[in-house]
Amino acid sequence: MKDEAAQTAAEYVLLFGGIIVIVLVAIISYQNYVKGLGGNLTNGSEIQSVENNLQDINQKLNQT
Repeated sequence: MKDEAAQTAAEYVLLFGGIIVIVLVAIISYQNYVKGLGGNLTNGSEIQSVENNLQDINQKLNQT
């Protein structure tokens, strides 16, 4: 039986290279969407409201 380690290594390199290319294309495609999220997350009143709701849920769960 022949040693196929080099072929296996080459296949892994191609596989991981393909995955990296797909991830980079996805990042570039969604770059504007991700940049737009920053402004929404800085709104203090919305963040405070979510935090208050989570604290209320936590208190109700601890009471039971």
